[in-house]
Order: sequence, then C-alpha cells, then structure tokens
Amino acid sequence: MDIKYKLIKNFGPSIFAAKIPNDVMVKLNHYVDQTIESQKKSKEQNYGENLVGDVTQEIKIDKNTIQDSGWLNFLGTCTKKWIELETNKKITKFNLKQTWVVRQFKNEYNPVHWHSGHISGAGFLKLPKSFGNFTQKKQNKNYCGGHLELIHGSRMFLSSSKFEIIPQVGDFYFFPNYLMHTVYPFKDTDEERRSISFNATIDDSIYNVYGN
Repeated sequence: MDIKYKLIKNFGPSIFAAKIPNDVMVKLNHYVDQTIESQKKSKEQNYGENLVGDVTQEIKIDKNTIQDSGWLNFLGTCTKKWIELETNKKITKFNLKQTWVVRQFKNEYNPVHWHSGHISGAGFLKLPKSFGNFTQKKQNKNYCGGHLELIHGSRMFLSSSKFEIIPQVGDFYFFPNYLMHTVYPFKDTDEERRSISFNATIDDSIYNVYGN
C-alpha cells in the first residue's frame, strides 16, 4: 500500500542549534582562563549570587570581551536567523542582558530553572573526556550525567516533555527564556565542564504574541 505522508511537528517551543565559531570559542576560553588566574578579577566577575546552580564558579563576561571576541555578533546573527525562520519576521532589536560561563565539576549540578528576557541559550566551551557511568549496570538505559536537558509540558502520547542534549564542544542551543532546563551531575573525573549562557530581549512586537 502506497501511502503519502508527512510528519507535522508544530507544537512546543522551537530550538535553534548552531556551532560557535572556533576563533570566538578560543577567545572566550582565554578570557575565562585569565579570570580564573586572577583573584581580583574572579571576585569582580563573580555571577554566582545571581544564579541557581550548585557549581564551582560562575563568571560574568565583561562588555569588551563580549564585543571583541565576536560573541555578541554570533548571538545576534543566530537569533535573527532563528526568529526569521520561525516567524517570517526580521528583528530590529537584539539587546544582550547578560552572558556568563558556568564552571562545573563532578557531583555539581544545575537544578530545573528558566531565564529572564525573551531569548536564552546554552552551549559548551570545554568538556571532560568522560562524564562517568552508572554505579550499577543498567541494560538499555542512557546515562545522563553532565547532559543538558530541556523540559516543556508533560509527557503524553506522541509528545515527549524533554529533549536531552549530549554536550559537544562548540555546540550552542537557542531557546525561549521560559523553557525549563537542567544539567545533571557527573562523576569519575576531575576535569571541568565549561558552559556558556545568555539572556537577551528582541522586539516586543515579535515576542509578545498576545498583542497586549
């Protein structure tokens, strides 16, 4: 029987995945490494009190680095393309509110949370060679230590409530600010999991679908 079909997937928030350019990533990692080495700079750029994660260090990126590294251009360019693909509209505003790096080590985690602004995202600058494995052998079960998980709604027939992301260096994911997400703890390594996130606003006329 020859049946014509197409898969329609038009419910739930959109996610836009992109690769951070290597030169941008090098500059961001250099900035973080320099900040770690300076006690004064680490204190000045500490962003931990504003965030919910139980992690070693959270570093706010300064304005000069945001601009000079190409990070602002990357975020703005990707957001513009994503919104145009989704809405067929072109944004005229991209206001970066905050961007920061999370330095996470074994047994640390980020609980389920969401962000402010309109647009958010998370990606990976540096990763351990391994996140470990289950304490006990589990058949047909995926170990999620160190993974990023995006969550929306509840699990129903033909509708998963979560999207699990296995980190890869350079991968970055854009999503609406309200999309809940979490990072699971990992083990069996002393290496760093270094991620980067941001919050931004765009044109209210595009974000505000209610028209109020």
